[in-house]
Amino acid sequence: MMQDQEFLETVVKALVENPNDVEVKRDIDERGVLLTLKVNPADMGKIIGKQGQTAKALRTLLRIVGNTNNARVNLKIFEPEGTRQHSAPREEVAPREEADELSL
Repeated sequence: MMQDQEFLETVVKALVENPNDVEVKRDIDERGVLLTLKVNPADMGKIIGKQGQTAKALRTLLRIVGNTNNARVNLKIFEPEGTRQHSAPREEVAPREEADELSL
């Protein structure tokens, strides 16, 4: 197992409730290394994080690991159909934001 794949598995298994369901697939193409992460659907929120912050941090750390090995490492988080929870559409969020600004 490669260093980047091992790193991702170790970190993700520490974050999730179901570490035995963590799978990382590693592919290499002309753009570099692509790690595809699969976790238990119940753990998706922990991997994505609030506003995607955990996923962004994982990608940043993988970029650093890749740089030490002179490789470009990208992360794709596999989302099974039906697990994605959409936030309110932009039009519905905007009026609430405006109301908050008026109360300041």
